[in-house]
Amino acid sequence: MPRPIHFELPADDPERAVRFYENVFGWKVQKWDGPQEYWLITTGEAPAPGIDGAIMRRDEVSQHVINTLDVPDLDAYIEKVTTSGGRVVVPKMEIPGVGWFAYAADPEGNVFGMMQGNPGC
Repeated sequence: MPRPIHFELPADDPERAVRFYENVFGWKVQKWDGPQEYWLITTGEAPAPGIDGAIMRRDEVSQHVINTLDVPDLDAYIEKVTTSGGRVVVPKMEIPGVGWFAYAADPEGNVFGMMQGNPGC
């Protein structure tokens, strides 16, 4: 059963958001060394319950918090989404060293991510 594994917080000013979440909650935030501006959030230490996330630059006014689900087979879940009335909003893409990822929307328009990790990473 797929479970939430990651969240994304859109921000007009990511540096301001980083300062806010570090100051308020004590989260550890580190800029990702990848092809886009992305700040990784660590919300606590294992084995405490919870998930980690990221801050990303908002690219549209209506962009909301996005939760990502861990799936064993991204292609199969893309098919399940589309045959169940949802739609893919950003096609399957590789995240080097991490795995495969896609954004989808449910029939109500709620956007979520789906991630198939790369076991070799």
